[in-house]
Amino acid sequence: MSVFKKLIKRKSAFFSLLILFSFYLAAIFAPFFSPCPYDEEDMDYLWAPPTKIHFFDFQRKIFFKPFIYAYKYKIDEYYQRHYYEDKSEIYPVKFFVRGFKYKILGIFECDIHLFGADKKIYIFGADNKGRDLFTRILYGARISLSIGLIASLISFSIGLIVGGVSGYFGGKLDNIIMRVVEMFMMIPSFYLLLALRASFPPNLSSTQIYFLIVIILSFIGWAQIARIIRGMALSLKERDYVYVAKALGVSDFKIIISHILPHTLSYALVAIVLSIPGYILAEAGLSLLGLGIQEPEASWGNLLSSALSIVKIRIYPWMMIPAIFILLTTVSFNLIGEALREILNPKENEGENFRDR
Repeated sequence: MSVFKKLIKRKSAFFSLLILFSFYLAAIFAPFFSPCPYDEEDMDYLWAPPTKIHFFDFQRKIFFKPFIYAYKYKIDEYYQRHYYEDKSEIYPVKFFVRGFKYKILGIFECDIHLFGADKKIYIFGADNKGRDLFTRILYGARISLSIGLIASLISFSIGLIVGGVSGYFGGKLDNIIMRVVEMFMMIPSFYLLLALRASFPPNLSSTQIYFLIVIILSFIGWAQIARIIRGMALSLKERDYVYVAKALGVSDFKIIISHILPHTLSYALVAIVLSIPGYILAEAGLSLLGLGIQEPEASWGNLLSSALSIVKIRIYPWMMIPAIFILLTTVSFNLIGEALREILNPKENEGENFRDR
């Protein structure tokens, strides 16, 4: 039975895969699902609450058709806005409507959006500049989810190669590499992350910051995997097939790539999946502190910067919605990683093979 079939048979892993698939799909096609541009500001809707979608209006005899009312507000003596629905007119929610232009996958120009209305519709409310939080979460998923995936793949590629070389050759080279690895592991990763980010100029573009964060996360994440792969390589290099390859004159580099590292991939797959949440949280922490992705670009981390005050959380609780997406993503990756660990466990496979007989 394939690993994927075993994975989807576990309910927790199946629902986690479903959640992650929907998140990545929404991130890729974010403009299609967004009713407005992610950086569009509207001073008339500062801190607007989530729009209520109605299906019944008995006075107008409207049933089972989604519609909204326009928001208006009053300002109290503390200069605080209080929004309320103006029920004098309704605005139907339309599907597959035309709106702002965008490019599908950066190639095909399109202006079709999943839904919209003649008035502003805020599924998750608005932020301090009247920007749609739902749209910014979709666009923020592009950065937060891709950074975790790319950084983990790069760091584990480095860790696999360095660990494989260190364990295979051993001796002085192994001692030198392991001392370097230990130096990286001695420094708390988050403080190293802050120090590396602070060493670069603050006036970088969002694209430059994106690639910088990917490089930094990859730089600090390879050491632990290198040490574990090195231990596995020390054992694997004593196998008979390695001695046979040497006798046939196969180069050391090809032995490492073709015979050592492939036998570590089951562990590496689990470790990659389990490491992605850490990279997502690291990016969120940097952006939350103002060292990551900068406005007006969105990431789940900098969206939470508006929720640092207890007072704001109490008055505008919808600003904590990005934290729910971070939580769901990290839990989903962890559940999938734990399921893969059990599936790829040799003892687990031996038990299943015995039952199949």
